[in-house]
Amino acid sequence: METITPDPRRWWALGALVASMLTLGFDMTILNVALPTMAGDLGATTGQQQWMADAYIVVFAALMLPAGLLGDRFGRRLMLIVGLGIFLAGSLVGALAGDVNWVIAARALMGVGAALVTPLALSVLPTLFARDEQPKATGIVSAASALGLPLGPIIGGWLLNHFWWGSVFLVNVPMAAIGIAACVFLLPETSDPASPKVDTVSTAFTAIGLGALVYAIIEAPTRGWGNPLVLAMLAAAVVLITALVLRERRVERPMLDMTLLAHRGFLFNTIAATLVMFVLSGLLFVLPPYLQAVLGNDAFGTGVRLLPMMGGILVASRTAPQAVTRFSARATVSAGLVALAFSALLASRTTVDSGYGFTALWLSLTGLGFGFSLMPAMAGALGALPRDRAGSGSGLLMTLRQVGGAIGIALLGSLLAGTFRDRLDVTGLPAQAADTAGESVIAAHLVAEKAGSADLLASANSAYVHGMGVVMLVCGIAALVSALLAAAFLPGTPCPTKTSTAPDMAAEEADARQ
Repeated sequence: METITPDPRRWWALGALVASMLTLGFDMTILNVALPTMAGDLGATTGQQQWMADAYIVVFAALMLPAGLLGDRFGRRLMLIVGLGIFLAGSLVGALAGDVNWVIAARALMGVGAALVTPLALSVLPTLFARDEQPKATGIVSAASALGLPLGPIIGGWLLNHFWWGSVFLVNVPMAAIGIAACVFLLPETSDPASPKVDTVSTAFTAIGLGALVYAIIEAPTRGWGNPLVLAMLAAAVVLITALVLRERRVERPMLDMTLLAHRGFLFNTIAATLVMFVLSGLLFVLPPYLQAVLGNDAFGTGVRLLPMMGGILVASRTAPQAVTRFSARATVSAGLVALAFSALLASRTTVDSGYGFTALWLSLTGLGFGFSLMPAMAGALGALPRDRAGSGSGLLMTLRQVGGAIGIALLGSLLAGTFRDRLDVTGLPAQAADTAGESVIAAHLVAEKAGSADLLASANSAYVHGMGVVMLVCGIAALVSALLAAAFLPGTPCPTKTSTAPDMAAEEADARQ
């Protein structure tokens, strides 16, 4: 069996990865709390808000696989530093942007940087840590990314209360700079020059196909599902994604390694992680307008009111590894998904008069479900990867996760927009004011205040809460289906611990290579 000498700097190096992932996790949600403010200042519709969130995620997902291969071939530390530098530049563009289109462009540029950082931060773990240490290291990196999610709205809310909305981009600059310094001084360089070359055709298929799919989903509520442009985009997405899969199956050294999906542990852990991101991304998109517009909190108050979810994530991040060791990854992931489903179904019962106490309850359960399902699923999937395919394999995992997040925002955001527009009572309003009010709950509030209409204000709140309930119901069903799949198909053995024997580890390695 291959003997791996542990790198003496490995835990310090892990600190560099934590700094990088914390920066990205922080930015994934800091924009969510700023969207209502930006919608008012920039006049952004719900569709434009979805693009401000999704431009980042679509580029992120499309470039994840080639980014992992670039790191394998030219050096993972080098590509991490380059990625953080691009992320920093995109943040500066966003801070100085003067309209919605520049914000969307900045978010796309930040997605390029994030695509370089994320798969490489995970792919260096198998080269730094022995197999028995990998679950702990993966859990720490995943926890850093997860903890950034609820911290983003809190810090973003404070910034919005004291500065202009561009400050939510500017705050990334020192964070990214710290990540770059940590990588330079703490992270050893690793690479795999024998990894497959970056396939530009497959990369184009991924980017254009995913972009077309998200565009169709976002535009459908306003244009209609039967609109020729929407149908053309859906058809293009199907053709391009099908062509991508067929092309990659014929290539000798594919960028999208379909053989990894034949491994049951990798496949079903990845499905679980993807559905978790679908639910969480949709929830974090629809929740801030509810807290701000309906409950009347300011930006900082909105961020603070997401703390119960952070508490749930903290508890889960500390106890999930022990639960996996004691009860198996299958039981832990399944239980986490059931908790996530229950929290979403509970959230679907929210009314205009529910108040924050009820929201805090289901947010706490959401954090617990997220931590107990996503972190063990990520560790289980990465533990099933062959060492020599660390970059492309973790890239595939993260790509599918981000696709789940992008579709979550696009599909659930569009469902919310359509439901809100249908339920909003604009009787008596001029046609232009009625159209503006139907764009988002923020826009409806602005129209109601200008017109002095208490009825429109009440209707907007009621319509939004109803739409959020429909979204949460869909999230609950998705999480429940994922829990059933995890319970039925995930391997039932615990993750390797420090007591694992050499033959056991060798057998696991052989199984992962099948």
